[in-house]
Amino acid sequence: MTVFNHTGVSHTVFYFVGIPGLEDQHMWISIPFFISYVIALLGNSLFIFIILTKRSLHEPMYLFLCMLSGADLVLSTCTIPQALAIFWFNAREISLDRCITQLFFIHSTFISESGILLVMAFDRYIAICYPLRYTTILTHTLIGKIGVTIFLRSNGTMFPIIFLLKRLTFCKSNIFPTTVCEHIAVAKFSCDDIRVNFWYGFFVLLSTVTLDVVLIFVSYMLILCAVFRIPSRDARHETLNTCGSHVCVIILFYGPGIFSAFTPRFARHILPHVHVLLANVCILAPTMLNPIIYGIKTKQIQDQVSQFFWSMNKLSVCLSPSTYFTTVLEFSV
Repeated sequence: MTVFNHTGVSHTVFYFVGIPGLEDQHMWISIPFFISYVIALLGNSLFIFIILTKRSLHEPMYLFLCMLSGADLVLSTCTIPQALAIFWFNAREISLDRCITQLFFIHSTFISESGILLVMAFDRYIAICYPLRYTTILTHTLIGKIGVTIFLRSNGTMFPIIFLLKRLTFCKSNIFPTTVCEHIAVAKFSCDDIRVNFWYGFFVLLSTVTLDVVLIFVSYMLILCAVFRIPSRDARHETLNTCGSHVCVIILFYGPGIFSAFTPRFARHILPHVHVLLANVCILAPTMLNPIIYGIKTKQIQDQVSQFFWSMNKLSVCLSPSTYFTTVLEFSV
């Protein structure tokens, strides 16, 4: 689509390219996107349902996991349907207001998920270093306050970006070489000075995600110090195994996420389609794999999921027409 640029005109409508350089492969690229999104929706929804309905899982670790699944649902739903609309229906148009709304929810949810991973590291630290005081420290009231703090932090830090973008005049271009809106990508379309946007975005990144990474690292250093003081080798292995799933999720979340956040600011020679695919992977991979990782590594979750599917299978058998009529005939005889 050709879009003409006129000096003095501020664009209010923008257009997505999708995956630049791979436009002819969009239909094939959409297949793993769609499969991953369905797995993320089903897996995280199932986790939330099981944790909220099973009183035995109303413990801090599982309540934080429920928050993580909720953030995964929001993050994937803010991005993947937009990408699929581009791939399938060539729906490339987006208004400026919709674009700012999308990037607000993407970035704020990303910050929320980072905060949740931090409190999950804190949860593991309390469970391992102060096991006898675990339930008295992490009460349901404190968990609720932690959840509200995470929400306020993520939305509060992103709220000024709405006004920082609304003040700009977008006259350079209105073609996004991506599948979603991003703060700096939008700001670069402006003819105005965007140094405030750049440095505020950098400040948000340092004060939230980067700070979370540092605190998570400190938490695990303290955990390792406590673990290596345990005399029994088997006990050490069992204790470290309780942190395995969380460590996997941390690496999966922060690895591609931080790289994707820094590349548009400091890397000039990365191919555009590599950056776009990586930005999508940093959303797709954690949201899809988090339920799988915790489902495999956590026995309590395994048991509840198995019980859920066994109950559903039993219900489907009871409601099948053949079984129903057989039961009626046997009863009548």
